[in-house]
Amino acid sequence: MVRAAEKAARTLVRDFGEVEQLQVSKKGPADFVSSADLAAEKAIRTELSKSRPDFGWLMEESGKGGPANARSRWIVDPLDGTTNFLHGVPHWAISIAAETDGAIVAGIVYDPVKNELFWAERGQGAFMNSTRLRVSGRRSLEVAMIATGMPFKGRASGPNYTAELDLVMGEVAGVRRFGSAALDLAYVAAGRFDGFWEYGLSPWDTAAGLILVTEAGGFVREVGGGTNPVFGSSILAANAELGRPLGDLLRRANDKASGSAPGAKAARG
Repeated sequence: MVRAAEKAARTLVRDFGEVEQLQVSKKGPADFVSSADLAAEKAIRTELSKSRPDFGWLMEESGKGGPANARSRWIVDPLDGTTNFLHGVPHWAISIAAETDGAIVAGIVYDPVKNELFWAERGQGAFMNSTRLRVSGRRSLEVAMIATGMPFKGRASGPNYTAELDLVMGEVAGVRRFGSAALDLAYVAAGRFDGFWEYGLSPWDTAAGLILVTEAGGFVREVGGGTNPVFGSSILAANAELGRPLGDLLRRANDKASGSAPGAKAARG
């Protein structure tokens, strides 16, 4: 996984240095794909297939593939933070996860601009380069810094996202929107962010980040409490102390926005 990411990174870093010269096409409103994105995915697929020909894959640009009866597959985003990349903002990453029998067993998030490789394997812990990672130890939302992803043209969010953001901003030390969910999750694992939530992500955005956070001692669920954040409609990640309080805050915002009494939805199950 690391070799594949490093190989793709060489092409991406070169093209990032010439971002104004990139051949860019639209694949949907505010959702861009560049020649760099496609070249990076091809490099990753070639390298991974060489070492694990029996694995399938789920990739952002080329979709599903590989042996029909594969027990394991790669889940890959060759360039998470494409809009940042295309605007010359140095905050983007390569995300690769390994899934076996439906469970994420390993993952990496590689930021080649900062030379930060976040990696984790189930039961082995999470690391940034050679440094062991642990989620933050903050116990109160009022001193917490929370990351999020905001809706934009062509991409909807939760039905009450504005209400959620308004309530969270009034209860925490700061809210950040950096434009790369994979790095947001890696930063939760590293203790840089105390929590993160977003709607409408895809498995390649979150699979590697999920195992980073869990192996660093963190909490990962869907907003609302669901237990399938990689393939569900939302993700909520935080340190072990703040996961439930942040989830409760988001639930309160949804209850208020929908006209329910606080806790009514939870009481209905």
